Amino acid sequence: MSDAVGLIQFMSTMGEMARGAVAPSIPPVWERHLLNARDPPLITCAHLEYDHDKAATGTIMPTDNLVHRSFFFGPTQISALKRSIPDNLRCSAFDILTACIWRCRTKALELGPDEDVRFICIVNARSKFNPPLPLGYYGNALGYPAVETTAAKLCQNPLEYAIKLVKEAKGKVTEEYMKSTADLMVIRGRPNVNTVRSLIVSDLSRARFREVDFGWGKAEFGGPASGEEVISFYIPSKNKEGKEGITVPVSLPAPFMDSFVKEINRMLKDDEATGG
Repeated sequence: MSDAVGLIQFMSTMGEMARGAVAPSIPPVWERHLLNARDPPLITCAHLEYDHDKAATGTIMPTDNLVHRSFFFGPTQISALKRSIPDNLRCSAFDILTACIWRCRTKALELGPDEDVRFICIVNARSKFNPPLPLGYYGNALGYPAVETTAAKLCQNPLEYAIKLVKEAKGKVTEEYMKSTADLMVIRGRPNVNTVRSLIVSDLSRARFREVDFGWGKAEFGGPASGEEVISFYIPSKNKEGKEGITVPVSLPAPFMDSFVKEINRMLKDDEATGG
């Protein structure tokens, strides 16, 4: 069991050994007990990401006949998105890109106005502990903080509404949140993340997969081969002009994908900004 950070550490170590190293530069450690539940376990935080009470009703997106497309977002596209928000709103490229994808995806799905929609942000929690998890910890240390709103509020409000929710989700991951998550796993029998009407984002843009070298040089590509129906991976890449940016694979049923492309193009006001 590993996350992207642990996987890249493992792959980098294998690359070092393939190039002749006799020992890893970062020795692996186990230290699994640092993520154990408390005794007695106690849920102290709200965990919308594991709340399945609302999953039984409302629209459920079909997962058959999915269409896969990739969308490239470079400096030009990010600048276009920023023109739609107030100048005094401080946000990262991740914040505005995620808000755009969540909003466009929700519009494309044509949900009822009062249906609940969620954004779930996959966060590396290694640095959230005091002291931080050891550098050589290769395991899984992810948080899945979630925020919730309705389809109408997300789609009808300006983009900054979605941006503020994205920032709120990111800020939820603390040491106490991670301990509460571990306790929840024990108390509730390891529930899965609720993916119904949820968008999950995994940012791999700084994961350094392309830097892994097994002796033949750096990779041309590193990251997932395709998207999933609810997960949007952010993968560092270059477009055909050689410009650096982020590629986002997206999977949706065909009619929804057509609507999603139209919504993205409407946000960017540039039909040539998407494709893949």
